[in-house]
Amino acid sequence: MNYRKLGKTDIKVSEIGMGCEGFLDKSDEFTNEMFDLAFRHGVNCMDLYSPNPDMQRRVGNAIRPHRSEFVLQAHLCAVWENEQYRATRDLHEVKTAFETMLKNLGTDYVDIGMIHYVDSLETWNAVVNNGILDYAKDLKLQGKIRAIGMSSHNPVVALEAIKTGAVEVLMFSVNPCYDLLPASEDCEDLWSEKSYEKPLFNLDPMREKLYDECQRLGVGITVMKAFGGGDLLSEEYSPAGKAMTAAQCIHYALTRPAVASIMSGARSLEDLQTSIDYEYASDEERDYAAVFASFPQISWEGHCMYCGHCAPCPKGIDIASVTKFLNLAKDEIPETVREHYAALKAHGGDCVKCGACEKRCPFGVRIRENMQRAEVVFGY
Repeated sequence: MNYRKLGKTDIKVSEIGMGCEGFLDKSDEFTNEMFDLAFRHGVNCMDLYSPNPDMQRRVGNAIRPHRSEFVLQAHLCAVWENEQYRATRDLHEVKTAFETMLKNLGTDYVDIGMIHYVDSLETWNAVVNNGILDYAKDLKLQGKIRAIGMSSHNPVVALEAIKTGAVEVLMFSVNPCYDLLPASEDCEDLWSEKSYEKPLFNLDPMREKLYDECQRLGVGITVMKAFGGGDLLSEEYSPAGKAMTAAQCIHYALTRPAVASIMSGARSLEDLQTSIDYEYASDEERDYAAVFASFPQISWEGHCMYCGHCAPCPKGIDIASVTKFLNLAKDEIPETVREHYAALKAHGGDCVKCGACEKRCPFGVRIRENMQRAEVVFGY
């Protein structure tokens, strides 16, 4: 298992994490089997959005022997009422639900306190004005959470939140279909058939800006909906009109800027094992470029996907990394980006413009122009 640092925090998470959807209405035995499989393969993190008290109890029992090394991302603003989940922005309810969750889990802290489901600016303003953000800050000072997070499907709202500097971890929906769609306050637009009736072209600019800003600001991203609720794995249901494999979906998400971990919504041991198998997959099995180029309704023409098909460069340039750092330096060059660029063995200025890379690129990227721009931006 590979581990990644979660933004600027001191938290390291496994590339493959666990969602909690598959634990609803399940037994202690099922829960323990799932966690045993996860622990055997080095999975060290989970997203726990549900306030279901029985699930919290079962998860708490399963992770207790591993608590000090296990990263628990648990949500504020979710309450359990009349045997159902409900989102809330009422500060008293938020406080009560958080303390109840700690008791149910049998722990005195969670690693990431995730402010739940903020998909509109109105909701974000309520989080700020109702004292919820201040409460999260207080919890961090008390040691009851290690980092403040927020979950969202809307890049406009997420950008507003991360620019405050208070949000250290963002849970966001990342996959090659959702990434094409414009911001919306209704997350169901992401999987609505109407959203994909017309051909779509390239990454939505606001989503691209969000990922780049998270990288620049040191905000770590944990990923939800990497498989689009399973739709991307089915040719019948995929908005792209063609099925991808789990390894391809995971690799796409993990190659986006700032992404640290994929929270796999596994509903069975087989589902979880499929996600874990990514860590043992070959480069060919992870490669998503060929299937992307064949999507009938979607085009990534001219957009670098960091897929690595341009390699090898005769001068040893890591073209995908140079391009990624170039994209992160659009308005100004953060010091960390400058340092990462400097650490590369070869740079944009080393390009001899042979064009071999462009012949291999499935997306028609003008790589030689990018290398020339990188030389201008970084000075070598």
